[in-house]
Amino acid sequence: MSVQYDLDGQKRAYEKWAPIYDKVYVKLLADGQRKAAQAAAACGPDILEVGVGTGLVLRYYPANARVTGVDLSVHMLAKAREKVRDLGLSQVRCLAAMDACNLGLPDASFDAVTVPFVITLVPDPEGALDEMRRVLRPGGEIVVASKMGAEGGFPMKVETAVAPLVAKMGWSSDFKVSRLRAWADKAGDMKVIDVQPVFPAGFFKIVRIKKTG
Repeated sequence: MSVQYDLDGQKRAYEKWAPIYDKVYVKLLADGQRKAAQAAAACGPDILEVGVGTGLVLRYYPANARVTGVDLSVHMLAKAREKVRDLGLSQVRCLAAMDACNLGLPDASFDAVTVPFVITLVPDPEGALDEMRRVLRPGGEIVVASKMGAEGGFPMKVETAVAPLVAKMGWSSDFKVSRLRAWADKAGDMKVIDVQPVFPAGFFKIVRIKKTG
């Protein structure tokens, strides 16, 4: 069964966020953004960033990288292009409007795919991960930075209580690392190889998923 979702509604929401996104998130997400970019760059120079948004992560990729950034929102991408121009980010080769679940990119064309703080916003995360797997070369990695919910105990109870507030910020208490492991197991040639807590106090995590085949 195909997943139906409101792309136009998402685009309208991102249009409203574009002018203020940096002010809200630039400091809060910086540690996770930097470490996600570093993990992706360690896999090789050809990097795809899915959900590039206003381009906050782009400055963290090394000069020898070849970065393609995609996002659903043309308004977010306009902000990203300003950063590329103003900061002289020559490692950014292309910025384009695309749906994460329908990437217009060739198979096996990237050493790494970075997914910075966007996986919980995608209505069909597994569908998007399937597309990332398709464009990833064997031995490459999908690097997911996100709020990941606790798997049990008191932390899970707290997250359940604050779920409505967290949802307004674009995160999900229900999205857990176990969901990424389940997707990887089903894919067959993907494996979660590392889960790293990042600022603030492990609230966010970076999950590395390697393409083994």
